[in-house]
Amino acid sequence: MKLSDFDYHLSEELIAKNPLNNRSDSRLLVVNEYLEDHTFSEIISYINPGDLLIRNDTRVVKARIFGHKPSGGKVEVMLERIIDQQHFIAHVRTSKRINIGMEIILPDDLVVTVSETLDGLFALQTRTAIDLYAYLEHHGNLPLPPYMQRQAETADESRYQTVYAAHNGSVAAPTAGLHFTPEILAEIEAKGATVASVTLHVGSGTFKPVSVENISEHKMHSEVFSINEVTIELIKQTKASGGKIIAVGTTSLRTLESVAKRGLHAQSGETDIFITPGFKFQLVDKLITNFHLPKSTLLMLVSAFSGKDKIDMAYQHAIKNNYRFFSYGDAMLLTRQD
Repeated sequence: MKLSDFDYHLSEELIAKNPLNNRSDSRLLVVNEYLEDHTFSEIISYINPGDLLIRNDTRVVKARIFGHKPSGGKVEVMLERIIDQQHFIAHVRTSKRINIGMEIILPDDLVVTVSETLDGLFALQTRTAIDLYAYLEHHGNLPLPPYMQRQAETADESRYQTVYAAHNGSVAAPTAGLHFTPEILAEIEAKGATVASVTLHVGSGTFKPVSVENISEHKMHSEVFSINEVTIELIKQTKASGGKIIAVGTTSLRTLESVAKRGLHAQSGETDIFITPGFKFQLVDKLITNFHLPKSTLLMLVSAFSGKDKIDMAYQHAIKNNYRFFSYGDAMLLTRQD
């Protein structure tokens, strides 16, 4: 398929640039044999006893840092991944060419040196070991998606984070999870379903546009994931008893389908899985997800999951009915096509 097959027009006013006051007040489009309009709090009706809801418990870090060169030139650093207490990988933006050995002075006089170029990213090194997560929490800025066209505000520090975020590492939120509240999660478990977690740290590559018309030529970014033995056993039990595996967001789905390909056991590693129409899903039966950008790999993923015609119909319905799009927008509940 071609990149142009995944394009659509969206009016600027449908892009959600701020969150609603209450997480569960967002709308929910249930995409089945026909389309149903609901509020997200009604998701309970579509989760049954014996089902397993799997969420991504990553936590967004304040990954954007502003600094300068020794000469005074401004530099913006967007952390991609922390390797250890002295090494990390990041995007670096400055007005001039970035050379190996270039020094950057960050807040609190933290000096980092560019040690390697990595396909659009840069390996950076501090002079001494430092707790980089603690440093970012104090000096960094929350990296909102570019299409919001604004800097993060105080309210974003809680709202651009799921209520169950636990493990530092993402530069973007697993946005389908933003709709959940502790009350909804408690209702799901009270109904007889189970809630489990995986971890996938979302990288800045999630915002990287696809630049080739032939989508088979696109190279996916790699992201770090982990899944523990508890979640593995719950998956096996749910499958054996006929329950449904419900993924909260494309990051959870990508983790689960990566695990399915490697073997159903506790593991951690990296995945660059690229899901397009024709992909054979092995684990996930239902998917809770937001509305995705035109020409994005995530739009390709949901088209693979529920069928392109059905997704096209759902998006046309959402646009016509003024659903809110993207990270702070509304949600869909999708069922895997047979």
